[in-house]
Amino acid sequence: MSSSLRRGALAASAIAFSIASLAACGAGNNAQTLEIKPDNAATSVGVIKVQNAVVITQPDAKANGPAVVSATLFNGGATDQTLQSIVVAGSDGKAELKPAEGQQLTVPAHGRLIIGGKDNASATLANSRESVQNGNAQKVTFTFSETGAVSLRAFVVPATSYFTEWGPSETPAAPAAATSAPAGGPSASDKPQGDNAGASAPAASPSASATPSASASN
Repeated sequence: MSSSLRRGALAASAIAFSIASLAACGAGNNAQTLEIKPDNAATSVGVIKVQNAVVITQPDAKANGPAVVSATLFNGGATDQTLQSIVVAGSDGKAELKPAEGQQLTVPAHGRLIIGGKDNASATLANSRESVQNGNAQKVTFTFSETGAVSLRAFVVPATSYFTEWGPSETPAAPAAATSAPAGGPSASDKPQGDNAGASAPAASPSASATPSASASN
């Protein structure tokens, strides 16, 4: 075999070995590390895992409306756990929790509970305009019946782009600027209303002095 053929065979063997090594790493005990992971907050305590936690505000930053918490809760244990509360640091009180129609706020054993989005359970923060600010990473605490408190920092984002379908169902419009009538102009109560608009005042009836008297006719 010529030296050029030997060099070619050695190069091919080296490439094959490299590919095989990479494949072995990808198929190892933690092959999922090669998957794309979301940037949203995630943590775990005991058998409970919280993923994709985010606080979503109104799409219009000037709108006075509620915000919501969105997350996916996993239970790796053998016993169901109830989600008892969600608290966002700085907000007034606990989020209002509502289960999906016909369901309960339970994270089933070896199952999951989705918070936020159409037909899922919801967690609503009332009066959130001042308590949560877009761009913040605020502490969110989920409390479960068995595991207790599980806390993490979640990003605060508006309900735009990807988060549109996960944002608050109540989206009031931004307050409109008040308008007033020009100074000295007639007010609405001074203007003619209904069928009388544009009609002139009725003419005065002839006075008694305009009626010919008996003495004048004589």
